[in-house]
Amino acid sequence: QVQLVESGGGLVQAGGSLTLSCAASGNIFRINDMGWYRQAPGKQQRELVAVISSGSSTQYTDSVKGRFTISRDNAKNTVYLQMNSLIPEDTAVYYCNCNAQSRRWNPVSTYWGQGTQVTVSS
Repeated sequence: QVQLVESGGGLVQAGGSLTLSCAASGNIFRINDMGWYRQAPGKQQRELVAVISSGSSTQYTDSVKGRFTISRDNAKNTVYLQMNSLIPEDTAVYYCNCNAQSRRWNPVSTYWGQGTQVTVSS
């Protein structure tokens, strides 16, 4: 199995910055896409924030384009989310996600981290 552990959340004032990190560990044969989702207070569904492929192609939800940057270090099995110009609407629990094979003969499965709280005060 693959375990994901996030770090870097916290409380920040509007206009500030935070960097989230997520490290994958355990039995890892290959990691494909890695991404960040968030779930805002009172909302039932998680929203895709950004995703990065194994070849480092990136996609962002419209509301974070130009403010957030996703990157990954394949040697460390780690994905990052640099968040700049934060606004109160960015307040949410941020979850790391990846699609990975734990062993060569296993199918690709989706794994989630435990989530890290990001709170942006006005």
